[in-house]
Amino acid sequence: MQQLIDFMPILAFVSVFFLFDDIYLATIALMVGAGCQILIEKLFFKNVRGVTKAIFAVIIISGGLTIALQNDVFIKWKPTVVNWLFGFVLVFSSVLLKENLLKRMGGKMLHLEDEIWMRLNYGWSAGFILAGLLNLVVAYTFSTEIWVTYKFVGGPLISLLYVAITIGYLARGGYLSQLEKHEKKDG
Repeated sequence: MQQLIDFMPILAFVSVFFLFDDIYLATIALMVGAGCQILIEKLFFKNVRGVTKAIFAVIIISGGLTIALQNDVFIKWKPTVVNWLFGFVLVFSSVLLKENLLKRMGGKMLHLEDEIWMRLNYGWSAGFILAGLLNLVVAYTFSTEIWVTYKFVGGPLISLLYVAITIGYLARGGYLSQLEKHEKKDG
């Protein structure tokens, strides 16, 4: 359910863009969709995740600048800013705060050595940085229509690719058997 809620603002953006061929109207739809996402999380989960709040802030700032200045460059930078923010937060928390956020999120299901968590943390951080760069390449090289399509299709595909790479890495190292034992114990 959470993934569907997370996807709602981008679905609103893409739908409005392709229905009306208007990046500014689509940007407003994205901002409204992000606001609805905040409300839905608050109503159904009684809590708005920090990730949702951060993405909402970037959407409101970049969307507001796009609308106010009638310049789509700001909304095109939004995915890059979000990806880089995630990447830098992973590195910052690991290096300066000595806390691995991936381990904090997945450590109950998967018991890995700290070195493996560190590799995953830096791998995902590099992936976020790369995704941000790729967004800029698409935004500045191709038409707005192709960029919107990339944002809708490419973003989720990149995430699935990272998950597949992570699963492959963990499977190759024999770490997924721990997850299977955990699931059998809980099931």
